[in-house]
Amino acid sequence: MVSSGIHSLIAVEDIELDRSNPRIRKFLEMYGDQPTPEQIFLALGAGNDDDVGSSTSTTFEKLKQSIITNGGIIQPIILNRRADGSLICVEGNTRVALYKHFLKTGVKGTWTDIPALVHNEIDDASVHAIRLQIHLVGTRPWDPYSKAKYLYELRTQEHLPFATIVDYCGGRQTEVVEHINAYADMEEHYRPVVGDDGSFDTTRFSGFIELQKPGIKQAVTAAGFTLSDFARWIHDGKLYPLQKVRVLPRILRHEKARDVFLKQGARKAEALLEKPDLNSKRVGVPT
Repeated sequence: MVSSGIHSLIAVEDIELDRSNPRIRKFLEMYGDQPTPEQIFLALGAGNDDDVGSSTSTTFEKLKQSIITNGGIIQPIILNRRADGSLICVEGNTRVALYKHFLKTGVKGTWTDIPALVHNEIDDASVHAIRLQIHLVGTRPWDPYSKAKYLYELRTQEHLPFATIVDYCGGRQTEVVEHINAYADMEEHYRPVVGDDGSFDTTRFSGFIELQKPGIKQAVTAAGFTLSDFARWIHDGKLYPLQKVRVLPRILRHEKARDVFLKQGARKAEALLEKPDLNSKRVGVPT
């Protein structure tokens, strides 16, 4: 059980970013040891569902300007005081980085201390519980892709049992498994399709959630295609809106609809499914 913690004003210079966070750690390995606040924001996938349609940089600017306008943060960050006395930021890394950046660049305001909820020597399980409660079922949700990424890391890197993950974040085990598998499929098949040109679009994640529904993968492979083909269809807009993934088995079983789909996409192909094939013989009609 996570202790209640103590509300305090903490000097930002005494706070360390949570480098054990797998997303921050991976980002530091890629871009160096002194990330900017925006880079940390990007690493954490810190946008939420209300910002779908907005760019991540726009969302970051909203956070930055809100803090400046209000003269500080409203929700306290969460810290863990380790046995050696060091303070690690469990929740609020972007906000800590912004305070540090404001101090360094001379932004008008008081940025030396930041409101915090300080816990003493909490273990890794408690850290995961805090993140999951805040970002999966709490008031500051991660976008669906980032939620799935964290669940995937808890399962494959931290090796937490499914039952433990479900206890932390609520819901059903089938939903957790679905999100983990969707993330794995997107990383394995979609990322190679888009390459390294920066066009990896996390809002396409819902298409890979649909891919986990019963019969979808089987229909793709039964029609002679691969999941890499599916990823290409997502990238090329053939499956737009992404709910059209649900219709994919019917499209792929219908020869004419399949041909139209490959050329013009699911909208056009689906229209053919509602039309009778006038070239076929009608049952019960004399010839």
